[in-house]
Amino acid sequence: MPNANSIPLPAARALRKLGRELALARRKRGISTDDMAARAFISRTTLWRLERGDPAIVLGTVATVAFVLQLHDRLANLATPPSDALALSLDERRLPQRIRKSRK
Repeated sequence: MPNANSIPLPAARALRKLGRELALARRKRGISTDDMAARAFISRTTLWRLERGDPAIVLGTVATVAFVLQLHDRLANLATPPSDALALSLDERRLPQRIRKSRK
């Protein structure tokens, strides 16, 4: 089971931020921890761990909580090519400087 020391620090920070933001979204919707846990078919302890960014939480649990909060579309678009700035930058670098007409 992964722990906070087994993943890169930026990834751990991202998980903590995601957990805080999911907790905030839950509270803004007026959903108690008991209700959220029941809707997501998880224990309150698992919800508590997810909201604190525990890296051992299963991705399916994150997806289910996102669904309950109606945020699943954002999760589905996490790595879409148009929003992948690094890939877009690499694509631009691979473009040829000039295109020469073929002599056929």
